[in-house]
Amino acid sequence: MNTVTIPAYAKLNLTLDILGIRSDGYHELDMVMQAVSLHDDVTLTTGTRAPWMLTCEDSKGTPLAGIPCDEKNLAWKAAQIFFRAANLPDPGVKLHIVKRIPEQAGLAGGSADAAAVLRGLNRLYGEPFGTEALCNLGAKCGSDVPFCILGGTARVKGRGEVLSPTPLDTVQHYVICKPDFGISTPKLFALSDQYPAQAHPDPEKLLTHLRADDKQSAGPLLCNVLEPVAAMEHPQILSIREELLAAGACGARMTGSGSAVFGLFPDESGAKQAEIRLKCNEYSVFYACSV
Repeated sequence: MNTVTIPAYAKLNLTLDILGIRSDGYHELDMVMQAVSLHDDVTLTTGTRAPWMLTCEDSKGTPLAGIPCDEKNLAWKAAQIFFRAANLPDPGVKLHIVKRIPEQAGLAGGSADAAAVLRGLNRLYGEPFGTEALCNLGAKCGSDVPFCILGGTARVKGRGEVLSPTPLDTVQHYVICKPDFGISTPKLFALSDQYPAQAHPDPEKLLTHLRADDKQSAGPLLCNVLEPVAAMEHPQILSIREELLAAGACGARMTGSGSAVFGLFPDESGAKQAEIRLKCNEYSVFYACSV
């Protein structure tokens, strides 16, 4: 048997814009995505010569209810896609996921796990796929999986499959707040069609300020066109934004389709002080830096 453990990093949408609806019914997106240090751990074991198994627990070792432990899990699906694409026989696979990324948060937890499976299996089998080919496999799992394979900072278009890496030499520091509710992604996108965005992001201007490590100028340029629509039903999103700004964030926005809200802070010290301050509230709070 062979075993490898791969970190599965969460993502933030520093910007998210909807350009229209594609002929396939999906929305055409334009986003700046950032991988951050908040992560799950995915352990893969191949060669078990037994039926596939997937287990999932939190960081304290408590099994997690509500997360599928079969082919409905994106991590399982990713493994199936890898073996078919590599034309490899079924060796028997065991997957174990330690979850730290909250679900239904817009942080791509499930997609990050799928990406970790693809990266891990690619490593175990001698790198048969390059990064571009692996991202193409990831696109068959879900829209966020290609970016989660690539990591870092990237301009992301299409459904999530068109990636333009935009490396930054500086480190960003974030505090992420996850309220105790999730948001349905299909419902939110449908609502966004009824209520078109009044303001749109300027991704290149944001990236210019981040490259210059000018967080004070970058903060107000964080933008998610889904946030106003989500806040219509969940005004707590705006309350959390205000709390992050009051705690010293240069800017704050909902990530993805929510419900998590993040703040960009001037430095690590300020972010960690804000994390401590905000943990008094009735939602989950995490410090994370760019990776």
